[in-house]
Amino acid sequence: MKRRTFTGWLAAASTMAAAPTLRAQPAAAAWPQRPVKWILSQPAGSGPDILARYVADLVSKSLGQPIVIDNRPGGQNVIGAQAAARSAPDGYTFYYATTAAMVTNAFTFKALPYDPVKDFVPVRLVGRSPFVIAASAGFAGKSVAEAVALARARPGEVAIATEGPKTFSGMLADSFAAMAGIKLNHVPYTKAPDAIQDVIGGRVQLICLPEAALLAYLKSGQMQALAASSPQRLANLPAVPTLGETFSGFEYTGWNGVFAPAGTPADAVARMNRELDAVLRQPEVGQRLLALGSIAETSMTPQAFEAFMRSERERWAGIVKAIGIQPE
Repeated sequence: MKRRTFTGWLAAASTMAAAPTLRAQPAAAAWPQRPVKWILSQPAGSGPDILARYVADLVSKSLGQPIVIDNRPGGQNVIGAQAAARSAPDGYTFYYATTAAMVTNAFTFKALPYDPVKDFVPVRLVGRSPFVIAASAGFAGKSVAEAVALARARPGEVAIATEGPKTFSGMLADSFAAMAGIKLNHVPYTKAPDAIQDVIGGRVQLICLPEAALLAYLKSGQMQALAASSPQRLANLPAVPTLGETFSGFEYTGWNGVFAPAGTPADAVARMNRELDAVLRQPEVGQRLLALGSIAETSMTPQAFEAFMRSERERWAGIVKAIGIQPE
């Protein structure tokens, strides 16, 4: 009897001694505890890079940790997307992506080394980037209707500069031509500045690029804007009609947004979304993004972004079919 009592007392004492140790265990450290990385598929100094650095700097202040921009350009976004998809899903690597990487590449490549759907978790849409179809200052067509009439009169003679037939700008040019029932001479460029200079010099008649790339040349009169691809007229170019005003219901805008590798902790995704939300709803931030050619998305949950992505894939499936793009 004494032996059993003594043994029980020892067990109780052991439990009591361990209790303070269990209560003293520290709570899990709040994310983030070190710098966060955003991978980009574009080079330093590009439009998406400028936007990403501006937004990242603001978000880093509220996170209390730096956001480091890691540029991985090349391969029509494949290099950067693959690097992001293969990153550790620990909440310290995100992917600042564009439409091409997450939607249109799936329709223009026969095979990708990453899966835009399975390899990533949507965090938040940052902004939408409208495109502009413009012409050289000396081009006789001063409107969409006049440009279409000239192209019909001279099939294949009116040239349009883009970043390539299977890039975002190239597919917009082809969509425009298909809707108008015209044939344009598609001239691909690997560098937007080269395309711009050839249009200014009159060697190419038309150009299709993001508003941000063309705005300064349009304001200076070195080019003339014919139409914008956004659903509404652009704040920077209020006198320029949209393509939808000529071709009912037409909308063609790029976008940029933040994604995380699949498996990233939900708290890190939620916190990044909240901090982006707080930054992007600020009026001065919206004005700055507008000046950089992007229309800020002032509110969007990860769930809403996921739904947006589904609708984008469906929409682009229709566009690609309409213009006859074949994956390579």
